[in-house]
Amino acid sequence: MNEDERWMDIALVEARAAAAAGDVPVGAVIVREGALIAKGRNRREVDVDPTAHAEVVALREAALVLGRWRVDATLYVTQEPCPMCAGAIVNSRVARLVYGCPNPKAGAVATLYQVVSDPRLNHRVPDVVGGVRSDACAAELRAFFAELRRA
Repeated sequence: MNEDERWMDIALVEARAAAAAGDVPVGAVIVREGALIAKGRNRREVDVDPTAHAEVVALREAALVLGRWRVDATLYVTQEPCPMCAGAIVNSRVARLVYGCPNPKAGAVATLYQVVSDPRLNHRVPDVVGGVRSDACAAELRAFFAELRRA
């Protein structure tokens, strides 16, 4: 198992915790210099907050830990970020983005939009890797929505 897979497995733990709380299972962790500095999971239902996506929750925590808004670290997230999260990733100066499965309905890294690499913006994420533990990440989402349909 490589480092990206190891950190994505930790993000998957966060995704499962989101599902257990009734939120869509997306998890994120932020790593800087080989150390976990922040984690987040979808909390929209729990916090009654439309902006409480896993990435935003993790970025807020990382900024507090670092004492600055420029995160300059690696963000691991189980699903390709949406436009809101991609914008937050750009604005927080994330150095590297690693995501699990694509987001066919709102993907803003490669699927529908390319926000994090758009040359018209003042910052771009210089290193993006998609598809890390994609099957496991997608399986969490499929299981969650299958259960919702059964209920």
